[in-house]
Amino acid sequence: MSSSANGLINRPILASIHTDAFQHNLNRVRELAPQSKIWSVIKSRAYGHSFEAALKGLASTDGFALLSIHNAGRLREDGWQGRILLLEGLFHENEVALAEKLACDLVVHCEAQVQWLESYKPHKPMNVFLKMNTGMNRLGFKPAAYRTAFHRLHAAGYKMHHMTHFANADHVDRLPTVGSQLELFNETIEGLNAPTSLANSATILWHRNALGDWVRPGIMLYGASPTGIYADIKHAHLQAVMQLQSEIIDIQELKKGDHVGYGGRYEAPEDMRIGVVACGYADGYPRHAKDGTPVWVGDANHGNGMICPIVGRVSMDMLTIDLRQAPEAKIGSVVELWGDKVPVDEVAHMSDTIGYELLCALAQRVPVVVK
Repeated sequence: MSSSANGLINRPILASIHTDAFQHNLNRVRELAPQSKIWSVIKSRAYGHSFEAALKGLASTDGFALLSIHNAGRLREDGWQGRILLLEGLFHENEVALAEKLACDLVVHCEAQVQWLESYKPHKPMNVFLKMNTGMNRLGFKPAAYRTAFHRLHAAGYKMHHMTHFANADHVDRLPTVGSQLELFNETIEGLNAPTSLANSATILWHRNALGDWVRPGIMLYGASPTGIYADIKHAHLQAVMQLQSEIIDIQELKKGDHVGYGGRYEAPEDMRIGVVACGYADGYPRHAKDGTPVWVGDANHGNGMICPIVGRVSMDMLTIDLRQAPEAKIGSVVELWGDKVPVDEVAHMSDTIGYELLCALAQRVPVVVK
């Protein structure tokens, strides 16, 4: 499945990043938000997919949004000439000059950042996205302080934009609702003419009355669900960008009553075959995956295969699967841990987490190929 520089075969685990799926998902965002420009969110190494893959697959985006000015510099070094938004703004006053040099747009969310920008004299106006706290209570100015901050930065010569973030766009009845936050936002910015940025992935998918001039899709670009439930995004026809694969490296013949793995969590209900797969929690696979978590076992050349369940506790370097539904499986059979046949959200759901975490937690030791 993978090879090293000297031609020797490595441990058979590989993460494939499909840049055509990136482009497909970006196109879907454009279809859902046709009047908006797009900040493609690529924080956390593009959700574990690598900046290289994001630059290739999302090259037609209007801009990239990330966290650190260091990574903004990497994008510039790699040839990106479009807009870059620093989602948490600057962390220190001494970063302002570098942000101007790199032509970054800045989120401003607190008084200290306002003071830094007031003290700095840019060579030409810089773009500022002033963040309002409309109820999420994480970052941003409360509405009572927002207009003053806006006027101060506008007077200092910055190009102003309005921004907020919805706390519950993936829920209908939790407070604060998208509707209540949007109403407060609109009331606060009345008379302050400037472009707006409101919508994350969940808002784009389910609240298209609250998009704004710039949308900020994250998880949907990677083909996963904001809710962590794959069924919730079927209507969007997104494609998985990351495919994590390995192989069966051994097969054990069990007798009824035999136990599998650390702690003997799984007991064989009958005579059966167990496949041992070269993937464990040190690769980023969730240790807490329950019995029944799906994997796909099949033939990589012909695409024929079956969903088989995990049985027994995931260990550091291996996991074990029930092969009763795959009688043709053998040593060397391909196993998809997540991808287009096994949505990462289904694995996450069986592990009491969300797809975001699994994608971002892919271990450095896993080889990655960008296609």
